[in-house]
Amino acid sequence: MFTGIIEELGTVVGVEDQGDAVRLTVHGPLVTSDAAHGDSISVSGCCLTVAGTADGSFTADVMRETLTKTSVGSFESGTRVNLERAVTPTTRLGGHIVQGHVDGTGTVVSRTPSEHWEVVEISLPSALERYLVPKGSITVDGISLTVVDIAADSFTVSLIPETLARTTLGLKQPGDVVNLEVDVIAKYVEKMVTR
Repeated sequence: MFTGIIEELGTVVGVEDQGDAVRLTVHGPLVTSDAAHGDSISVSGCCLTVAGTADGSFTADVMRETLTKTSVGSFESGTRVNLERAVTPTTRLGGHIVQGHVDGTGTVVSRTPSEHWEVVEISLPSALERYLVPKGSITVDGISLTVVDIAADSFTVSLIPETLARTTLGLKQPGDVVNLEVDVIAKYVEKMVTR
């Protein structure tokens, strides 16, 4: 489990094609400082399991399911990624409960800068629209964000300077793909109510 508060902006340094999987190597000295084999690290919103660490980098094996349903399949050497270690019982929950289980992908539709923040519009798969509410939580590339507005096929978020400087959302341009995870509590509530 994660909080959606990004700890480090990392870089993909290796993508080894294994046929039906990929061995991904990501440089992130902070998140690897105490990482051990089997630990979970959120990589742009995807929960990946550490297979090994060396020289400030970690490797993770990524199966076909993840490659086809998330943006991880488009990663190449040099891709910048958001990194967060899994929470511990003493971690502050600064964002919201994030599982690292991507529900779908969207694309950056537009960016509207203002003097102190930026509004970003992101396309939304129709199957996920029912889980979003204004001022509710959504995870975009592993970042816990607050939904501002919802349209039929998109939503907006407002990004503060800290988010723009410390995460990949400061770099994403219209047309770029992002991973989306809706609030897991909304999914549980829906299941309980529809039974």
